[in-house]
Amino acid sequence: MQHFKNESISKSKWEKFLQENEHASPFQSFSFYDLFNSVPGLSANVYAIENNNKIEALCVVTMQKEKGIKGYFSRRAIIYGGPLLSSDDKEVNAKLINEITNDLKSEVIYIETRNFSDYSFAKDDFVENGWKYESYLNFHLNCSSEEIVNSNLNSNRTRQIKKAFKSGVLLEEAKTPEEVEKYYSILKDLYSKKIKKPLLPFEFFKLFFEKEIGKILLVKIENKIIGGIVSPILKNNSIYEFYICGLDQEYKDFSPGVMATYAAIQYGFKNNLKKFDFMGAGKPNEDYGVRDFKAKFGGELKEHGRFIKINNQFLFSLGKFALSVIKRK
Repeated sequence: MQHFKNESISKSKWEKFLQENEHASPFQSFSFYDLFNSVPGLSANVYAIENNNKIEALCVVTMQKEKGIKGYFSRRAIIYGGPLLSSDDKEVNAKLINEITNDLKSEVIYIETRNFSDYSFAKDDFVENGWKYESYLNFHLNCSSEEIVNSNLNSNRTRQIKKAFKSGVLLEEAKTPEEVEKYYSILKDLYSKKIKKPLLPFEFFKLFFEKEIGKILLVKIENKIIGGIVSPILKNNSIYEFYICGLDQEYKDFSPGVMATYAAIQYGFKNNLKKFDFMGAGKPNEDYGVRDFKAKFGGELKEHGRFIKINNQFLFSLGKFALSVIKRK
C-alpha cells in the first residue's frame, strides 16, 4: 500500500477511480482540484492511496482563508462532497484519513468534510484520528424526468414557477464573463448584507465558467439578470447547487431565487442527469429558513452529516465568535 500527493498522482488513474466510486462528485475531480489551484489566494491538495498500482481511496482538500491579517485566523480546509473511500477496505480508508490529518495538522485551524453520501461505514476511522461527527441535513432530488420533478413540487412552488414563466422569465446559461460578473455582483451583495459568511473571489467563478466544470445558469427578465446559480456537474449523473442568489425583494413577482434553483433542476432533466443535490439543509435541531425553502421542491431529506477535525481549539472558537458578531450586525 502506497500513498501519493498532488502531482505524483496519475490523472488517468484518478479519473477512472472517480467514475467508479460510489461517493463521486465533481468536487473530487482533477478539474476542480486544478480550478482551486488556479485562483490566487486559494489552493488544494489531493491525497491518494494505491494498492497493486490502482487507486483505492482519494481526497481533494481545498484550503481557504480570508485576505490580509484575517488570513491567519481563518485558515480552514474543506472537503466538498466527502472523500472517495473504499466501501470494503477499512485499512485503506484509515490510511487516507491519517495522511490528511497528519499533513494538515499545523497548516489549518480545522478540516471539515461536507458529505453528500452515507459515510457511516467510515465513522470509526475518522473518530480514531481525532475527528468528530456533526449532524447535518441535505436534500437529494430525483431530476431524471420533467414529470417526476413536477409531481414532487409543492403546490406553491408550481404556482410560482408557472407565474414566472408566464411573466416572461427566461432561464439561460451564462455566455460571457461579463454575465458572470453581473451574477457575482448580486451574489456578493447577498453575502455582504444577509448571509455574512466568506465568499470565494470572483476569479473562482470566472475560471469555473471558462473551464466548464459545470454551468452558471441565469434568471433573466427583459434581458436583465435578476438571479442565478453555480452548478458543478458530475457527467451522466448529478448536478449541484453550489452558489445561488436572486433579487427576491426587487422582483417578487418573478421569484428569482426559486427560478434559479429550478434552472439547475431543469438542466438536469433536459440533459439526462439523475439527481439534483442541494448541498446542505442545516442542522436538524436548528430552525433554518433555507431548509424550508428547499423542502418545497420535493427532494428526499438526508442526514449524511459532516466530520470535523479541530487542530487549534482556541482559534476555532475565536473564529466562531467573530462570525457570530458579524452576523448580528
